[in-house]
Amino acid sequence: MTSLSFTQTLSDIVGQAFEAEGLPASLGHVQVSDRPDLAQFQCNGALPAKKYSDKNPREIATGVAAHLEGNPIFESVTLAGPGFINLILTDAYIADQAELFAVDQSCGAWFNPEPQKIVLDFGGANVAKPLHVGHLRAAIIGESLKRIMRSVGDDVVGDTHLGDWGKQMGQLIVQLAKEQPNLPYFDEANTGPYPDESPVTMEDLQTLYPASAQACRDDPAFNDAARKATAELQAGRAGYRALWQHFVAVSRKSLQAGYDALGVEFDLWKGESDADPFIKPLEELLKSKELLVESDGAQVVHVARDTDKKEIPPLIIYSRDGSVLYGTTDLGTIMDRLESNAPDRMIYVVDQRQAQHFEQVFRVADLAGLMPEDKLEHIGFGTMNGSDGKPFKTREGGTLKLQDLIEMVETRAAERLQESERLNADIDQAERDDIARKIGMAALKFADLSNPRTSDYIFDLDRFLAFEGKTGPYLLYAAVRIASVLDKAGAKPGDETAEIVITDSSERDLVLALSQYADALKGAYEKRLPHILCDHAYGVAQAFSKFYANVRISDEPDKKARASRIALAFTARKQLVCALGLMGIDVPKRM
Repeated sequence: MTSLSFTQTLSDIVGQAFEAEGLPASLGHVQVSDRPDLAQFQCNGALPAKKYSDKNPREIATGVAAHLEGNPIFESVTLAGPGFINLILTDAYIADQAELFAVDQSCGAWFNPEPQKIVLDFGGANVAKPLHVGHLRAAIIGESLKRIMRSVGDDVVGDTHLGDWGKQMGQLIVQLAKEQPNLPYFDEANTGPYPDESPVTMEDLQTLYPASAQACRDDPAFNDAARKATAELQAGRAGYRALWQHFVAVSRKSLQAGYDALGVEFDLWKGESDADPFIKPLEELLKSKELLVESDGAQVVHVARDTDKKEIPPLIIYSRDGSVLYGTTDLGTIMDRLESNAPDRMIYVVDQRQAQHFEQVFRVADLAGLMPEDKLEHIGFGTMNGSDGKPFKTREGGTLKLQDLIEMVETRAAERLQESERLNADIDQAERDDIARKIGMAALKFADLSNPRTSDYIFDLDRFLAFEGKTGPYLLYAAVRIASVLDKAGAKPGDETAEIVITDSSERDLVLALSQYADALKGAYEKRLPHILCDHAYGVAQAFSKFYANVRISDEPDKKARASRIALAFTARKQLVCALGLMGIDVPKRM
């Protein structure tokens, strides 16, 4: 199949020209020109080619250019500076490629030539606690990466990996026993059966959790009791297990509603508890490899290397009191996933501040022969901050619940929509509410994804909701406007197959923008950076805006030009909607 990426096609052609000069084809890499006033594309390979040749870069570039000048796809091949090769394509070639984009169901996408099976760990919510703004980035970035990976051909299993097995479970048990001591779960002689209905609601858990955490800090006896209850739960005490199952079920229902509101879906709702059956086999494996050693009463695995430029402490497998920690359950989870899913790769979308933890875990997994370290990835991200530059909080300084954030965004979106007077008068209230919800989600998600994943960013709702500039609402409006243009032109399915003709620079620029989709998708996938895709979508929207301003479409008297422009509009909308979908953003039918 012919590549729909201009840069890939050109790289192949220029690479052959370098080979004809006795040089590596890899030197023919072509990129979009950083000087669009001089050329559409450029190749800088003549400069590093100096180490393969006794010629200077300008001479090398001259030889390569000579092989390209007879190719009919090039309008011009020129040299600049010490040996940059500048390329301009003919309008005929650009038009031919545009026709391929128009009929391609994938919108000109890139596909992974070696698809993988991936377990994508994102979400990271905790039992008994509501989703809050701290969960936002993992959910939005993880969902987008999942969609991107699936779109290029990977088999992806998304797992939220609940925090459901640590000391906080023991804290909740002890606190509930303190408040409702007569519940059957606390009678050690009672081994069941236990009530089907949970004795606590999610609202109860949200009260119990902070109370138990405070009690642990203030009362050593309570803290000891919580540790003991945790150990008994993990050892299988029947009443505690039954109560814990209620905690998990009640929490999952609430968490699922929150993720649904955000448009985030998981294939698996496993948690740390699912790693429990693998802890003993893990211990035996580490002992057989002579990796598990005692250190100050704890059982640890040393992971430091002579080449390390910073101190990497050992990973604690068992603490002094014999309990397992996050690293232990993470290793058990790797064993579980290998047995249940047999993935080629595991990827963890977790706050960048956990980087050292994952480095320790991945090294142990490699040392133990579970999975090579290079098949385990931590996709870290920065924080969403308030105007003070610190992680976003409520005005009172507390942690904002995710549901409250979503409601705030959607309410403000409805207000902005009303202020802008963009809605058609015949849109009823139900549709208005749906449009406001989609605008709010687009604002929130695009603001997050359009910032480089590894960077922090400032939460500025007014800026996020603007209908101008690089925002989610602007892109929604662009997609809806294209649909309106097509409707006005009386366009129908099949019109995208019309012959493309280039008669205006804005048509050429639109096709060139569309042609970069494959590169953007590949870059977002390989670098795990969704903002690359966001940049592309914004570029397409801008190119269409220029196209719309420069040429007539529905009232174009020339039938051939009119049909061509309708086909280009179809293609631009299809690709824009496709890209937005990979960000988890839904486009309304109208606005």
